Amino acid sequence: MRPPKPRDVCLTETQVTRQRGDFPARLEDVRRRFERWRQTHTPPSRIPDSLWAAAVKMAARYGLHRTASALRLDYYALRKHVTENEVAHAEPSEKGTAATFLELSPPAPSASCDCTLELEDARGAKMRVQVKGIAMPDLAAISQSFWNQRP
Repeated sequence: MRPPKPRDVCLTETQVTRQRGDFPARLEDVRRRFERWRQTHTPPSRIPDSLWAAAVKMAARYGLHRTASALRLDYYALRKHVTENEVAHAEPSEKGTAATFLELSPPAPSASCDCTLELEDARGAKMRVQVKGIAMPDLAAISQSFWNQRP
């Protein structure tokens, strides 16, 4: 007597996703929109901005991982779109202010230096200052104003 043969089961991606867990209604609606789009487009078609915008909204509500999994998106690509959206919609005070004039008073006759000061932050912003005869505390003030700028 033969052992019973396992049934051949062929699940669609939708069925597999549904087995992982039910999604909230809004996330499910967006997931369906992505599935409809995928059925009509072949790789390497670019995902339309309207779908990315919907995915970003879902990520804000349900989190990056859950949204990326539900919508079958690359986590890092979704994170990039979320970050870009946050920067684009940040308050003007959060984006930083325009460059302001920084007046340097003449140096005291005490110790002075001739030097070039080059600063670069993690975002890639650069500042180069060539000074002659300026006191060290003034260089500290310049550096401090550069590092305290908000992105």
